[in-house]
Amino acid sequence: MSRATLARDPDEVTRMFDEAAGHYDRTNTLLSGGQDRLWRARARAALALRPGERCLDIACGTGVSTAELARSGAAVVGIDRSPGMVARGAARSLDLRVGDALALPFETAAFDAVTIMFGLRNVVDPGAALREMARVTRPGGRLVVCEFSHPTWAPFRTVYLRYLMGGLPRIADLVSSNPDAYTYLSETIRAWHDQRSLAALIREAGWQRVCWRNLTGGIVALHRALAPARQPGPEESDGDGDGREHGKQQAESAV
Repeated sequence: MSRATLARDPDEVTRMFDEAAGHYDRTNTLLSGGQDRLWRARARAALALRPGERCLDIACGTGVSTAELARSGAAVVGIDRSPGMVARGAARSLDLRVGDALALPFETAAFDAVTIMFGLRNVVDPGAALREMARVTRPGGRLVVCEFSHPTWAPFRTVYLRYLMGGLPRIADLVSSNPDAYTYLSETIRAWHDQRSLAALIREAGWQRVCWRNLTGGIVALHRALAPARQPGPEESDGDGDGREHGKQQAESAV
């Protein structure tokens, strides 16, 4: 499938998520077999937040991920382009705001850490979003991208793709308030970067020490990176490569 599948009008995507907000969290848990909770917990652990730090949770949806991050004791701000999602999370005691990942309404170096969980592939320009995330992160601050990826074992990958194309849309028809959103979900997962190419995209956006860790056989990957100590000049490069964590080993520099 071509990456053209990812080319969707951002306002159309926002409306789609507004309509899906009603049953969004329950549907995600059903479709993932409860693994979504594990994935969020692993993202929180990868960020290694400490009490008193400031963290930005981009594409926060109804605030489920923001609440998970706040368990660390950090001050967490959630932001999402969908007013419907943010309104759905209003009952939670969280700082949730409507905003665009491509134009974050925060000062430069305002956060110690930034994360985006299952939202980067929905941004019209992921590279620009990653650069904007770097802008609002302090020098040496942390990034974690938790996103669907590509299973690494071929037989499992085949079964997973069959589920994406057949099982997932059928389940969504039964439980979702907007089944079309999950057809879109399936299409974008299949068209999205694999682990290595997403690491390259993060590095190209100016982040350093990029590495990743597979979860659930590669259905999801956690990519980690650090903001540079200073912004490189127009002719400078950080020269860092990407690495992959595997057990206690990792390639090159080190979710």
